[in-house]
Amino acid sequence: MKHLMTMAQPTKAMRRRGPPGIVTLAAMAVLAAVAPASAAKQARQPAEAVAQRQAGEPIMAIVSIKSQQVTFYDADGWILRAPVSTGTTGRETPAGVFAIVEKDKDHRSTMYDDAWMPNMQRITWNGIALHGGPLPGYAASHGCVRMPFGFAENLFDKTYIGMRVIISPHDSVPTEISHPSLFVPKPEAIAAVPRQADKLSLEAEEATRAADEAKKAASIAAKEAASLPAALRKLEQQKSRADAELAFADKMLANAKTDQARAKAEELKQKAATKAADATTLLDTAKAAAQPKRDAVAATKDAAKAAAARKTEAVKAATDAKLAGEPVSVYISRSTQKLYVRRNTHKPAPDGGGEVFDTSIEVPVTIRNPEQPLGTHIFTAMAKTDTGLRWSVVTIENGDEARNALDRITIPQDVWDRIGPTALPRSSIIISDEPLSAETNYRTEFVAVLSDQPQGGFITRKPTAPAMIASDDGWDNGGNGFGFFYQRDPYVQPANPRRQRGQYQYYQSTQPMQRNWW
Repeated sequence: MKHLMTMAQPTKAMRRRGPPGIVTLAAMAVLAAVAPASAAKQARQPAEAVAQRQAGEPIMAIVSIKSQQVTFYDADGWILRAPVSTGTTGRETPAGVFAIVEKDKDHRSTMYDDAWMPNMQRITWNGIALHGGPLPGYAASHGCVRMPFGFAENLFDKTYIGMRVIISPHDSVPTEISHPSLFVPKPEAIAAVPRQADKLSLEAEEATRAADEAKKAASIAAKEAASLPAALRKLEQQKSRADAELAFADKMLANAKTDQARAKAEELKQKAATKAADATTLLDTAKAAAQPKRDAVAATKDAAKAAAARKTEAVKAATDAKLAGEPVSVYISRSTQKLYVRRNTHKPAPDGGGEVFDTSIEVPVTIRNPEQPLGTHIFTAMAKTDTGLRWSVVTIENGDEARNALDRITIPQDVWDRIGPTALPRSSIIISDEPLSAETNYRTEFVAVLSDQPQGGFITRKPTAPAMIASDDGWDNGGNGFGFFYQRDPYVQPANPRRQRGQYQYYQSTQPMQRNWW
């Protein structure tokens, strides 16, 4: 009652003041109604938090679009948490699986009027990134994930190229899991990696030198033989002229009417015969001398091809041996029914953006009941254990239960044998109904988006060009690793989706790859 009486007195005063007082009272009422709603909205906003323990190296980040929050995890659980602002309606941040592909401490947008995006950590080359920015308490970006300025600055030096970033439409957390299909490393295989890598690197260097020498020998032989056709042609022309002169002398001798003419014709014929014989001798000698040079060209060319093949095999073996010392990422797509493997080579990309990822393994995979959804599950090796690795799983799209999804997949034995024994912490296996996005290329980890979630911020950004895939002829072997790149159709996979009549239609850009779209 006291509250009501208190409110009544200003109301009477307003009535005495006439219409202006009423307008003021109405405005106050509106503000009073809006303020609690706004306060409630702000109250629901997550707060920054730091785990009360010593943090290890971050392994993954999970962005919850529903809660507008990002959480970073190390091997033992969450370590950092902060509110975020994701994409607004029509420019939504795509939900899916990503990884950091580039970092820029003081980034300026080339799409949005030189907007400052400090401590930028790019997760797609068409312009989706984590960065510092204003947080109004709700989704408000053009597709990026804004974090508090101070949080983004403190985080910047803790992350690394290739670190997993999971964007979930709802609240997702890692839960521990064990399963026979999750890689179990062999300590002896891991211990042998450095020694094997050094051994194969030396063999690759030797094979590279031998291939270079064989190529040089083939080049010299080819140069020496290059003048043969012209020289032989000249001698053949000389012989043809000599033969023509001899034929002319024969004709003159046959037509001679007098002894004097006959004698002159005979003398001319003798000289022509001598000249023709000399020309024939010179041509036959040149042909005989040319044959060994021709044989040398063929032999050195074959030797160069064989040496190049040995170099390719040796460099590939050395590359695989070195990559065995890196965490491995596996992506299994129900859409394409393929298994893909990626490892970071830590070599700078030739165009100056990001690092090169090895993409040499891509094989068919068997999925039981492939017509039934698997969901999207990210299995991550969090840490070593006495028996192998401790794994967690994050599910961002429901389909089958995570364990059931693993049960339905048969990983090819040769792939298991190649990467399983040396699997390290931070290794991962991703199972999804989705194909890989066309944003996946030689300088990204896996990029996959959930096709049943809004992707406005992904669609409105100019897509990158078709993937440029690193050649398989090495990784930092005497400067011969990843010496060139070539285009291919990556995985027969869709590019950025556009929703039409409730369905996603896909297109793929043919524009040259560019950087800094936003």
